[in-house]
Amino acid sequence: MDTEALDELAGQLRGEALGGRGLLQLATATGLAAYAVWAAVLMPGFRRVPLHLQVPYMPSSAQQVANVMALLRGRSGKTADLGSGDGRLVLEAHKQGLRPAVGYELNPWLLWLAKYRAWKAGCHEQVSFLKQDLWKANLSDCYNVTVFLAPSVKPPLAAKLLAELPDEARVVAGRFPFPSWTPSSTLGQGLEQAWAYDMKEVRRAARCGGTPGVTAAPRASPTGGLSPGEQ
Repeated sequence: MDTEALDELAGQLRGEALGGRGLLQLATATGLAAYAVWAAVLMPGFRRVPLHLQVPYMPSSAQQVANVMALLRGRSGKTADLGSGDGRLVLEAHKQGLRPAVGYELNPWLLWLAKYRAWKAGCHEQVSFLKQDLWKANLSDCYNVTVFLAPSVKPPLAAKLLAELPDEARVVAGRFPFPSWTPSSTLGQGLEQAWAYDMKEVRRAARCGGTPGVTAAPRASPTGGLSPGEQ
């Protein structure tokens, strides 16, 4: 595939949600016959994920990205975007100094596009896009997590984040909040809104019974025992 075709693909994806018809139209426009074949047999990787945990691709808008990044301003440490799509949030996180920045995505075509965009931005060696099921990813070393996922996956994802993230981590959700968590701060309105959750506060609320439906998972210390706050 030449760079002109990839540029056109990036332009088509920018700010648009892609359904089956959209993928076929995109394939016709760019000459990607293989892309149309892939669309006809469902997204590769999705067949390995239970139906209720599958998340359709819908690119985040420029304002959504700006709101998420504003809620992470001034922070540092490893940053993970769960369901990274075409890579725009990962690239913006890297640009903002949230490093290393990594995206988890099962769709090989979106991974290809994300890596191309990173190459074009000159940071392909500094960011990572992994073809890995986010439900199997180990997030224990992540201090910033961005999530643009459907409401149906938020409850099981909340349990995973509680079990794995360090107390110092911040989770920022776009479009839809975590229903059982109280945000530390929020920014924007409607579908542009983003919610920030500090894991230490989420766990404290869970221990005090202030967040219905959430059970705080004990945090292990580096020596294998409970962390001071859990003893």
